[in-house]
Amino acid sequence: MEHGFGGAGARVVSAAVESSKAAPWWQTGVLYQIYPRSFQDSNGDGIGDLAGITSRLDYLVDLGVDAIWLSPFYPSPMADFGYDVADYCDVDPIFGTIADFDRLVAEAHRRDLRVIVDYVPNHSSDQHPWFKESKSSCTNSKRDFYLWRDPRPDGHLPNNWLSVFGGPAWTWDEGTGQYYLHSFLKEQPDLNWRNPQLRQAMLDVLRFWLDRGVDGFRIDVAHFIGKDPELRDNPPRAPGTPAPYHPLGEYDRLQHLHDLGHPDTHDIFREMRVLLDAYQPPRYSVGEIHVFDWAEWAGYYGADLDELHMPFNFWLIHAPWEASFIREVVDELEGAIPAGAWPNYVMGNHDEPRLATRIGHEQSRVAAMLLLTLRGTPTIYYGEELGMAQVPIPPAEVQDPWGKTRPPGRDGCRTPMPWNSAGGFSRGRPWLRSGDPSINVEVQDSDPTSHLSLYRDLLRLRRSSEALRLGSYRPLEAPPGCFAYLREAGAEKLLVMLNFTDQPVAVQALAGGGGRVLLSTTGPLPPAGQQLELAPHQGLIVELQSTSP
Repeated sequence: MEHGFGGAGARVVSAAVESSKAAPWWQTGVLYQIYPRSFQDSNGDGIGDLAGITSRLDYLVDLGVDAIWLSPFYPSPMADFGYDVADYCDVDPIFGTIADFDRLVAEAHRRDLRVIVDYVPNHSSDQHPWFKESKSSCTNSKRDFYLWRDPRPDGHLPNNWLSVFGGPAWTWDEGTGQYYLHSFLKEQPDLNWRNPQLRQAMLDVLRFWLDRGVDGFRIDVAHFIGKDPELRDNPPRAPGTPAPYHPLGEYDRLQHLHDLGHPDTHDIFREMRVLLDAYQPPRYSVGEIHVFDWAEWAGYYGADLDELHMPFNFWLIHAPWEASFIREVVDELEGAIPAGAWPNYVMGNHDEPRLATRIGHEQSRVAAMLLLTLRGTPTIYYGEELGMAQVPIPPAEVQDPWGKTRPPGRDGCRTPMPWNSAGGFSRGRPWLRSGDPSINVEVQDSDPTSHLSLYRDLLRLRRSSEALRLGSYRPLEAPPGCFAYLREAGAEKLLVMLNFTDQPVAVQALAGGGGRVLLSTTGPLPPAGQQLELAPHQGLIVELQSTSP
């Protein structure tokens, strides 16, 4: 593939689901990711918590989303801010209590909001009781819950695998005379999913939260859980071959063929799916899958759509922000997903620089229309609806443990949610500095031209439109710098036109000479019958007559 986004051909027209009544909620809904320590602090300690999230649920209902995804809130030493879990079945005191969690779920469900929680199956904290037992002796019953290996005969590391966070993926334990594997920080030892007892224990974790009413799981680094059972060395990456993800330094010098994504991973996902489907209604799963080959990525749906409901689609985060590239990504996804599978799109998350900083404030409005009108399930990262920008964090204030060794780290996209001009996040000193105080909910709430109003309008239109929720997708030939597509369901036909440039683009021909403009990303709606033109950085949604092409 010339541009590095895979090689599957585009499916030009995608079949629509018959109706929203027949579709599960996660096909018609919109997910909203919350980073708990940064959303709302309820007790004045400067760190967001579960009670704070509960207090802001009405804001999310008013915004128009359907589900919240909570990044980890489990007990943790915070070596990786919660992705190093010390207890999978409790709440860290900085976020509250299990009773706070239960109240959050109950209040969300009372408002018809679903709750998705982060599940971290690849590794635990080195402070987890399992690892403490495992480390205590080579004969401990939990030794095999983790991956321990002897040095090679020459005394070197067991293999050449590298940590994503830098350095070897093996750390020596003097007490037992072996190395343990960690794909990330040394404080995050990898779990051994080939051990039946570990596997059962981790499935029991899912049951614990399912029984508390959660509606599904976002599975952290999902494809890492399957390793080559022989632990073979990874081959070197060919000189000049670009890394498939954003640059990760030394990690990029190898092809990661054996330290993740082993075919046995699919068996684990099928077992998880059986568990999720046993609940009524069946629960949902979405996996963090950083795979940039379409066929391999699509394989995580399962040959019979019996694995993940969705592998997260990160292509729009990494694709060059040009109309031709974005159309190529969308068309290739449509061609790659198995028949009956459902696409999804993501523009940002807790690991990536803020959208408005990556592509500019004006284009971030175009991106909002793209995200919320494509066929598939969108995920919004908290604050994107305000146009929050990346916040530069001075070295002395860096909180991200990874960022302290590999600056600038990820703090800049994790800053507190700005509720008003004074912050509104905490009555104490926030754990991390905020950005531009003029970008906040209170200011944008009453401004019909604001970023927040645009998101609300888009979400309101999406909820009322069968074509946007479940309709087919058909790309249209468009002027250079413009991406246009048709969404159809029954007699409803909506034309979406997006201008990725700073120049006006004539698009009257795309509308077949007619149609009613429903929504614009900027400025007032064009009067009926006026020559249709996209202004610079503008997107339009046009309702076409049933006789239009």
